[in-house]
Amino acid sequence: MPAEQQLALSPLGAGDLIDRTIRLYRRHFLTLIRTAAPPVVASAVGSVLWTVSTHAIPATESGGRLALYIAMAVAGWLLLMTGSFFFLIVMGGASRNLVMHLLWDEPVAARTIYRSVRARFWGLVGAMFIIIFFGSFIGGIIFFVWFIMVVMVVGGSLAIGGGASWFGGIIGVVLFLLVTTAALFLFFFIMGRAAYVPQVMLVEGRSVFDAIGRSMTLARGNVRRLTAMFLFTTFATYSALMLFIIPLGWYGYLQGINPLSLNESEWPVWYAVGYQVLTQASSILLAPVWMLGLSLLYVDERVRHEGYDIELMAAQRLGEMPLLPGGGLAPLAPAISATPNPAPRVPAAGREDESFTPLSNITTLGLSERNPR
Repeated sequence: MPAEQQLALSPLGAGDLIDRTIRLYRRHFLTLIRTAAPPVVASAVGSVLWTVSTHAIPATESGGRLALYIAMAVAGWLLLMTGSFFFLIVMGGASRNLVMHLLWDEPVAARTIYRSVRARFWGLVGAMFIIIFFGSFIGGIIFFVWFIMVVMVVGGSLAIGGGASWFGGIIGVVLFLLVTTAALFLFFFIMGRAAYVPQVMLVEGRSVFDAIGRSMTLARGNVRRLTAMFLFTTFATYSALMLFIIPLGWYGYLQGINPLSLNESEWPVWYAVGYQVLTQASSILLAPVWMLGLSLLYVDERVRHEGYDIELMAAQRLGEMPLLPGGGLAPLAPAISATPNPAPRVPAAGREDESFTPLSNITTLGLSERNPR
């Protein structure tokens, strides 16, 4: 089936975005699970080592075993953190294969995804470090302000309610929801500017800092859709987690365990290990939904801001743009680079540059941002 018939390249609302994300997820379920499995399995092994060792450290009386359990705890923590970090890298690296599938009907394959990740591995590592650091800084500030506002809301609602505690409770719940919604909106308004960095790096072949600038240019007016994708993915993840955790909780309750306790040190080792493994299983099932949604959003932003649907139709009907006479350069930037590596430098007029890739090696050409749709 041609790519233009498989995916209608029209601007997507929040509902359309979630609907198409779910359809793509169902179509490529097994491939996405195989892609996400290696880093998640590493995280699961790390969580098991951490859980077993932290439960055994307080009970051991042998110095040698204590050292062994401490080493296991450190190894488990490193595996857990490293697996989670590489999971983000793999999910970001999958964007090239997914976008090529959306636009050119390229098969979605775990091998192709990991090949793209390997081609831009260190660039993706650097980009993820920058995004995580910036997101943690912004998130910390917003959380602090949100916490202060919640405390003020609770105190104010109790004062307004006076003797009628139910009235103050209703006012407190309404104000809490408003403050939380505003905090989410502000967070995604700021962090949404960096939402397309992996897509730009692998699809357009740009460097890390160039991709950040390009993402900020593309990510205009996407707060509502990003927030909708986040809420949908969060609720779906916790729903999948409950499907796994509830049977385990029932069995633990029959064994005399309080499954509602938030203190994991009170749980036996087998229950804590089972809880951690099931938590990782829920993430391996639902995390690709977020990755698919961001890839769809990336294509949608290019349709909205650059007329990419018209460009794609021309490329599919007319083929590649021919080389200009005399080896001149076309005044259009590449939309999909031939490889996920950084795009070649364009030589100055009248100078030769052997590292420059001719336009015949570029898959398709994109419209300049100076000519919006």
